[in-house]
Amino acid sequence: MDSTTTLLVIGAVVAAALLAVALGLLVRLVRARRTLLRAGLPTGPRWVFWGAVAYLLLPTDLLPDPVYLDDIAVLLLALRSLRAARALPPDPIER
Repeated sequence: MDSTTTLLVIGAVVAAALLAVALGLLVRLVRARRTLLRAGLPTGPRWVFWGAVAYLLLPTDLLPDPVYLDDIAVLLLALRSLRAARALPPDPIER
């Protein structure tokens, strides 16, 4: 194997690992969304969820697609937003 082939194989392995992490985060995000929907979450965090999914699927990114760091960051921010919204006490006016 020459050095170009070695670099391509290493790049493919790194890209596959980052994709696996991004997909794992997406699964966690979908599970968190289901839980929050059952808990009666307001609509704001739902838009954060769909925005994160749309950003993950859009072909235009802040960083090129072999580098999934921006996608992972968006998913992590969405998870943090969903978790923070879940921790809020229920609004007494709605009851």
